Amino acid sequence: MANDPEEKQPSASPKDEPSAVKSPAAAGEPASKPPAPPAAPAAKPPAPGGVPPAPAAKPPAAAVPPKPPAPPKEGPVALDNDLVKRYKQRFGDAIREAWIDRKQSILVVAREKLVEIATYSRDEEKFDWLSDLTAVDWPKREQRFDIVLNMYSMEKNERLRVKVYASADERVPSVQGVWATANWEEREVYDMFGVIFEGHPELKRILLPDEWQGYPLRKDYDILTQDTAWVRENLGIESGQ
Repeated sequence: MANDPEEKQPSASPKDEPSAVKSPAAAGEPASKPPAPPAAPAAKPPAPGGVPPAPAAKPPAAAVPPKPPAPPKEGPVALDNDLVKRYKQRFGDAIREAWIDRKQSILVVAREKLVEIATYSRDEEKFDWLSDLTAVDWPKREQRFDIVLNMYSMEKNERLRVKVYASADERVPSVQGVWATANWEEREVYDMFGVIFEGHPELKRILLPDEWQGYPLRKDYDILTQDTAWVRENLGIESGQ
């Protein structure tokens, strides 16, 4: 008998149909949780006696590279430039030493030639201003005093320092005839150091009273004793220092 086209085919058994894969969400099941991080290691129990264990040693720090050496400090350097050559050509051995320090030329000259060298410095080298005249005391040295002349040239915008050495009993030629300002500056050096400037027209104290004893800027001067004695003698009181 022929098959009836309208005859229903037997339905497939549930076992024969592929089962659909359902997601947990679709199935109403909760999603799986991510894995928990590993637990921190338990702290070590304290050592016997209640002393906690020493902390773990830290890794060594990176080595610090050594600092580069500092540049050498600037100091006196022997000088033999054109300026020094002109002075030596003019005065020969009277120019005893020459050096440069902090960009300033320094000449040490013979004491007896000071006025002649000062006049040449003003007229020929154009150091027309004596900006300062002072002294330095080196009590352990035979010629204990440096007499220092600081000059400046307005025309050349240049400085020059000239020095002479003198002992306590040696006289230094006055340069007040070369620069008028030396009159007061030499008096100050006389007042403070006791240096005698030969040829000065009025060499007397300028800061301290005429009757003051001693010279306060000498390194071996006891200023407290001298001050107390002067105040007691002239004012009739104790200085209180």
